[in-house]
Amino acid sequence: MEHYNMNLTLKVWRQKNKDSKGNFETYKVAGISSEMSFLEMFDVLNERLITEGQEPIAFDHDCREGICGMCSMYIDGKPHGPWQQNTTCQLHMRAFKDGDTITVEPWRATAFPVIKDLVTDRSAFDRIIQAGGFISVNTGNAVDANALPIEKRKADDAFAAAACIGCGACVAACKNSSALLFVGAKVSHLALLPQGGPERKTRVLDMITQMDKEGFGACTSTGACEATCPKGISITNIARLNQEYLVASLTASE
Repeated sequence: MEHYNMNLTLKVWRQKNKDSKGNFETYKVAGISSEMSFLEMFDVLNERLITEGQEPIAFDHDCREGICGMCSMYIDGKPHGPWQQNTTCQLHMRAFKDGDTITVEPWRATAFPVIKDLVTDRSAFDRIIQAGGFISVNTGNAVDANALPIEKRKADDAFAAAACIGCGACVAACKNSSALLFVGAKVSHLALLPQGGPERKTRVLDMITQMDKEGFGACTSTGACEATCPKGISITNIARLNQEYLVASLTASE
């Protein structure tokens, strides 16, 4: 693959804190390698800003391997940028051309308030998990992996749902800022497995209640969440979530 350098213009959202009114600032970056990751490009810019005595741009990052989901940036109108099923840290600068202007914003959702610049508070997801995204297990020795036979189709579907990294791209992509793909993946993962059986009804009711309390919107049924999910989580998980919620609602008193 041919390596080349490029000069770019960045329009980056700057916001001092959640109570401040933010605005776009324009930065020129030169000599950016096509093989840099998007976050490495921001590292270069921040090193320059620090050298010049300016405030560096705050952004989330951790593993930089597409695992943790921390790298939440809205790039040119799309969460995580132009590549499909990709996180921002795995987006490379060869996705852009020399002379491009790139607009970078934080996630936009009432439930994800901006902390600073491109950093948002996504602890609403943590509270949804705390409300019901767990199972009851006995302490002691681990149960043998083959002790509970599970139908392959269900095991495959549960594994696919469990791939959700909780980055929030689905919320950022949805015009209603819905969290149903995230919640659907978490509920599906456990509902499909026998280990999730004891809390199956209370789980979905509690997680949906917490989701609504956090201020997430309703599903728009456009599929934007699935299209932008870096792990390709299917919207069939939303259908399963609705089914689980309906059954739990109708049989809650049993």
